[in-house]
Amino acid sequence: MRNSRRSPALLPIVTLAAALQAWSSLAQQSNWVAELVSAVVRIKAHINPDGRTIEALGREREGSAVVIDTDGLILTIGYLMVEAYAAEIVDNQGRTVPANVVGYDHETGFGLLRTIEPLKLKPMPFGRSADVKEHDPVLVASFGGPGMVGPAYVVAKREFAGSWEYLLDEALFTAPPHPAWSGAALISSDGKLVGIGSLIVGDTGGGTAKMPGNMFVPIDRLPPILGDLIADGRPAGPGRPWLGINADEVHGRLFVGRVTQEGPAERAGIRRGDVIIGVNGEPAKTLRRVLPQGMGARACRRDGSA
Repeated sequence: MRNSRRSPALLPIVTLAAALQAWSSLAQQSNWVAELVSAVVRIKAHINPDGRTIEALGREREGSAVVIDTDGLILTIGYLMVEAYAAEIVDNQGRTVPANVVGYDHETGFGLLRTIEPLKLKPMPFGRSADVKEHDPVLVASFGGPGMVGPAYVVAKREFAGSWEYLLDEALFTAPPHPAWSGAALISSDGKLVGIGSLIVGDTGGGTAKMPGNMFVPIDRLPPILGDLIADGRPAGPGRPWLGINADEVHGRLFVGRVTQEGPAERAGIRRGDVIIGVNGEPAKTLRRVLPQGMGARACRRDGSA
């Protein structure tokens, strides 16, 4: 009997074809698509001159954001607006409205703003990222209307560790890559928001096959902290410990690529080019090993001294 199982090599082609078919079906409902993606707006943020993130991210930042309520609450990826002293939201009709920073959560990377007056746009409804499965067809929408919506499929749901002391136990990875990923909406086939765009990556599957695509923060991480972000600007509870370093995994070693000025790591004497050798007395070779421990990291100089 003929084997009906698909070859792993053909799977990306098959899943992308499904995504294209789903997009084609939705595109026939042009009015519905235009109304849905009208909730995806542009954010322009102006960052405090003394901000710690200026060296890495710059003082003027632009990307996409998603309207999530009728009173002008806007959800985006936090690195676009963290340390901003002023921000503007631009809708698909070119209307510009000032916005205030509401809150930022380092753990998820979500950022919230609110326009000074309602945008009169239909909010994008939340879906459940937990219900999204690998190989599901999805849409990625950035600012710019239907022309900036592209078909994709979910390559993986897996852990992500970022060099800037960032860890998600499960992120959504999609392919092919969208060119304007920062703050973009990840939309399920039933037209609901299931993720916010964070990065372009070269290894969506996390294995040896290097398939480029995007990483999205799952929307399910927002509801538990939304009330606190609106009320206090941050989640409740103690602040997350931080070192003030960017570290990169290279052949089983963790190299310090950047040290935040006047941060804990700099005050402890850690410098760019140092190697992190242990956490709380245990060897550390991956970002995953270092991040949950926060302040317990130990580094050595390039000459091997501690």
